Amino acid sequence: MSQTQKEYAVDKITRPPIHPGEIFAEEVMPELRKKRTIGEIARVLGVSRQNLYRMMQGKISLTPDMAAKIGALVGNGARIWLAMQADYDAWEATKRLAPALKKIRAQA
Repeated sequence: MSQTQKEYAVDKITRPPIHPGEIFAEEVMPELRKKRTIGEIARVLGVSRQNLYRMMQGKISLTPDMAAKIGALVGNGARIWLAMQADYDAWEATKRLAPALKKIRAQA
């Protein structure tokens, strides 16, 4: 398996990866809030406060556009945010599709 491929052993892992919005909320926002309000941060990112909150709660996915904006705001680029979202999405899909995936594996 190459370094870019990952095995998602959902049967052995009971806890999903942390949603990147939650990481943003817990790790980044406290520092940003020292200088700006949530409304100002939402405005800088070009989103509504409601969508920013929903993203930070893990209720909506981090889009590539939002990943690029957060990466620019934080200074670490879009790639890390997109990778976190991809890991989260892959885990969720694998967990949700587990019965169908077992059938596919059995037929392979």
